[in-house]
Amino acid sequence: MDWSSSNVLALALQNTVYLWDASNGSASELVTVDDENGPVTSVSWAADGQYIAIGLNSSDVQLWDSTANRLLRTLRGGHQSRVGSLDWKNHILTTGGMDGQIINNDVRVHSHIVATFRGHRQEVCGLKWSTSGQQLASGGNDNLLYIWDRSMASMHSRSQWLHRLEDHTAAVKALAWCPFQRNLLASGGGGSDCCIKFWNTHTGACLNSVDTGSQVCALLWNKNERELLSSHGFMQNQLTLWMYPSMVKTAELTGHTSRVLFMAQSPDGRTVATAAGDETLKFWNAFGMPEVKKAAPKAEHPGPFPHIRRIHSFQEWENWQWSKNRLR
Repeated sequence: MDWSSSNVLALALQNTVYLWDASNGSASELVTVDDENGPVTSVSWAADGQYIAIGLNSSDVQLWDSTANRLLRTLRGGHQSRVGSLDWKNHILTTGGMDGQIINNDVRVHSHIVATFRGHRQEVCGLKWSTSGQQLASGGNDNLLYIWDRSMASMHSRSQWLHRLEDHTAAVKALAWCPFQRNLLASGGGGSDCCIKFWNTHTGACLNSVDTGSQVCALLWNKNERELLSSHGFMQNQLTLWMYPSMVKTAELTGHTSRVLFMAQSPDGRTVATAAGDETLKFWNAFGMPEVKKAAPKAEHPGPFPHIRRIHSFQEWENWQWSKNRLR
């Protein structure tokens, strides 16, 4: 799941990618891939909000023009298995695979592989470029967190990382660069770790570690206030809002009945969409206006999009907007 700068939420379900326009509530199907290539294992919007990358279980990556509903190209030959993580830096699409490789793809040229980062021994499950585009953070199922510098990547180097961080004791899927403090990265560990850690990526120092008590699945910074939102798994499957840097809890949002795997933030930064293993999609006014953002329960506030209902299951979403009889 990913929310574009043009206010369109992309959601992958099995082999199909759906697009929901939050500005008018319209929904459409972008593509359904065949079983040989599917399921869809990752989606990521480019900064312009028009082009979207789709990672596939087959190891291919497709680039689509969402406005024209047209496949532009397919990137092949980089990975050996599914592509579970994606992130953009201008015209560079960075892909992370189950094979442990991280590849920079220049989507403008025919020979698209321009750099390879090697370090992870297992699947790359988290991938985020810093706001400056100078550093790349990657988390893996090998419990490792790497910080890479773009100037150190090459086609042939096998160990060009800036920092190799071993403090987490479970898979590192949740990554979020701070929007107001350069070189500050938050990372979250899986079920046997449960910690949110904060890093100075210039020095590689761990600045703080907070035991949340449950699996950390995703992290989002508030763009307007010094707050961090985390999503969790067992036992409560909740969202937790933290003040930074004190890491005092200011709210816990419950409603999902399985781990909250993905979070996506609206372009204005106020609304957060969550998708969980319970097969529901929910919208929260987690980062609302200062005078209402601490109201409880947050999920009942109408938020910046008055047409968004408090909670949508996939079935409710279908009945509400879709002209087709069934979601595939």
